[in-house]
Amino acid sequence: MSKAVTKRHARKPGWAVRSAAGMTILELIVACGILVVLSSMAVPMARVQIKRQREAQLRYDELQIRNAIDRYKDAADQNLIRVQAGTEGYPPDLQTLVDGVQLAGAPDRHVRFLRQIPVDPMTKSTDWGLRSVQDDADATNWGGQDVFDVFTKSTGTALDGTKYSDW
Repeated sequence: MSKAVTKRHARKPGWAVRSAAGMTILELIVACGILVVLSSMAVPMARVQIKRQREAQLRYDELQIRNAIDRYKDAADQNLIRVQAGTEGYPPDLQTLVDGVQLAGAPDRHVRFLRQIPVDPMTKSTDWGLRSVQDDADATNWGGQDVFDVFTKSTGTALDGTKYSDW
């Protein structure tokens, strides 16, 4: 039995012994080619994912500002804060939501509606587009009377095909 085993494992004349120590140049080229294909597929997917995250952040930031505006309006409607005539009870600007206002009848009580003005993830600034009650619904220039709504000043298009400024 040992003769059969030795015959089977014996080297045939003219065959080179292959070392298991490394890769051939062909294997290396194939491996690099596979890496290039995989990475070229990953880059566009990563870009879409980053854009999707920025869009989610934009929606969140706009929601936070709009909720703060609504809370200010509710407080004004309940006569908890004093408002300027002609503002319809909306804040005069976004900074007022951050700085806060004194409660009517309680000069020692101060209420804030936002911790800070969020940074627009599309324009990377705190300069938001504003609309007042007196402005048209699709106005891009703020009338300056009050802040009824906010929008991004980005001219980009979302993944769903809508304009960011229309959100």
